[in-house]
Amino acid sequence: MTLFLGVDIGTSSSKGVLVDAGGAVVRTAVREHDVDRPHPGHVEMDGAVWWDEFVSLAEELTAGVTVAAVGVSGMGPCVLLTDAAGTPVRPAVLYGIDTRATAEIESLTERLGGADAILARCGSVLSSQAVGPKLAWLAAHEPAVSARARRLFMPASWLAYRLTGSYVLDFHSASQCTPLFDTHALDWHRPWSELIAPGLELPPLAWPGDVAGTTARAVAGIPAGTPVITGTIDAWTEAVSVGAQRPGDLMLMYGTTMFLVATVDRLVTSPVMWGTVGAFPGTRNLAGGMATSGAVTSWLRSITDASFEALLAEASASGPGARGLLMLPYFAGERTPIQDPDARGVIAGLTLSHTRGDLYRAALEATAFGVRHNVEALRAAGADISRVVAVGGGTRGGLWTQIVSSVTGLPQVVPQVTVGASYGAAFLAASTLSEIDIDAWNPPAAVVEPSSQAEYDELYALYLGLYPATRTIAHTLAARQRLLA
Repeated sequence: MTLFLGVDIGTSSSKGVLVDAGGAVVRTAVREHDVDRPHPGHVEMDGAVWWDEFVSLAEELTAGVTVAAVGVSGMGPCVLLTDAAGTPVRPAVLYGIDTRATAEIESLTERLGGADAILARCGSVLSSQAVGPKLAWLAAHEPAVSARARRLFMPASWLAYRLTGSYVLDFHSASQCTPLFDTHALDWHRPWSELIAPGLELPPLAWPGDVAGTTARAVAGIPAGTPVITGTIDAWTEAVSVGAQRPGDLMLMYGTTMFLVATVDRLVTSPVMWGTVGAFPGTRNLAGGMATSGAVTSWLRSITDASFEALLAEASASGPGARGLLMLPYFAGERTPIQDPDARGVIAGLTLSHTRGDLYRAALEATAFGVRHNVEALRAAGADISRVVAVGGGTRGGLWTQIVSSVTGLPQVVPQVTVGASYGAAFLAASTLSEIDIDAWNPPAAVVEPSSQAEYDELYALYLGLYPATRTIAHTLAARQRLLA
């Protein structure tokens, strides 16, 4: 039996999957972890955890079998800096949930000729998602560490490097390294990269499914000489896993954060969304991401000490509107479309009669309202959305996807396999050996149809008004939180 290994390094866990040549999942494994939050707005993780969890997953999944190729994937865009010998100089700074570089976003935007100039060259403006401001922050606040940095990695490229010795990054991940990458030339923009990170050796670029190299030695049950793909950022690998890479497709990734990836037939840009290179040659995406989604529901589970099944049942019984509750899900600031790292969570309408089920329902609805806000921004920018595909752990149970469809008015295709990015990484690994079709590997299993949309329209209007009504208070509290840390 020909088998393929896929491993994804996520925000709250690392997941591995062993898949056969027909796309059937043979084995799965998970390693849960926490991120580090050393200061308000700072979100980090030790790159050693990425490698250790890969090894642990691979050893478990390959026990007694041999894999033909390895797929890698991970959260991003992240900033893991190493010295010339490939030794990390500090923990990795994570993607848009790390909001430390607000001052650098402002200063770099001014130095580089304004937001319009950056948008025109890079496809996105500077935001908490962008790599460039974080590199500038490290240069300003940790100059000794920054001076030692010679190479830039993300989780997928770090695993590929540790396995093969190849220093390479995929085109999609590079396109999220704003403003270091020119989206038209599909190459690093040297004048801006040398201005921001003059000592950094930026990696050669390849497509996510390209072979980065072969394993230099046997490791974790993987034989020497095994092909390893270049890999990419998890949300894009998830889109690959469900075949959501055709113009008109929108992937919704239900995870710790919510990600939206719309595939377009040309370069489409927006000052409030992210215009990126796609996972395959010739493809483009317009994307968005919420700073929290499953993170809020996990928080509620932890403080109520209730099981997922109990809260899901209670939230279902609560009904549309959560018995008069309305929540803003900005518990870690917000990315698209408001791009406000100092936004904060709000729960409006609380009374003594409300239950934990009502709160859980309000959290699910808040995420759905955030999805609708992002979908409207995608469409306003020119993205055609004709098919929505749902993927990720949040599709379990059906209630969350039902609420999102009802709030947005969009049916969602739920595929047979919703394992996510690790499955997409395994597919890309299998594609290195033969031409295969993801639709044959992972056909649709169900379609979630909208209901109750009229009631949600009124609540959505209230949701849109709640953020501007509380923004000044939220910003003041955010400043206080930084002082108290």
